[in-house]
Amino acid sequence: MPLVRLRSLFLLVFVASLAILGGTFYLELGLGLVPCPLCLSQRILLSVFAIICLGALLQRPRLRGLCRYAAVALVCAVLGVLLAARHVWLQSASFVPEMECHPPLGYLVYTRSWSQVLEAMLLGSPDCVRINWTFMDLSVPEWSLLAFMGMALSTLAVIVVGLRVRMARTRMPRL
Repeated sequence: MPLVRLRSLFLLVFVASLAILGGTFYLELGLGLVPCPLCLSQRILLSVFAIICLGALLQRPRLRGLCRYAAVALVCAVLGVLLAARHVWLQSASFVPEMECHPPLGYLVYTRSWSQVLEAMLLGSPDCVRINWTFMDLSVPEWSLLAFMGMALSTLAVIVVGLRVRMARTRMPRL
């Protein structure tokens, strides 16, 4: 598979991540849904993922560089899968986890330590349990989980194809 086809996967995933980010901003600004700390963490990871894909498109690296970009993007996607899975678990649990009520995230940033802010952004808060919006019977965290899984699979495909091409090049006899 030529390098151009591998780069086109980065273009596809970059455009998809921009569309998802646009959807999250529409939900926040257009429909008035306030994102919880886990939603904000997923949005940050999605933004970092999009920037990595944009870097892979603009730099136009060779095969080894594409695999490195894909590996870093895969780390972001897997972290997004983990955060989204935790969010889905919090929403689908039949019990409300024993969490102390946190004030809004903006207030935490100004009044608490960074460790408390990070804890709220990674573990969630009671705000993360509510399901405010659904589309086709899936909540926002479930859509986020599907999106991050698709991104992880696409970057994993770049890595696998890149490794196959590299192995094929080393096996070819040179004349």
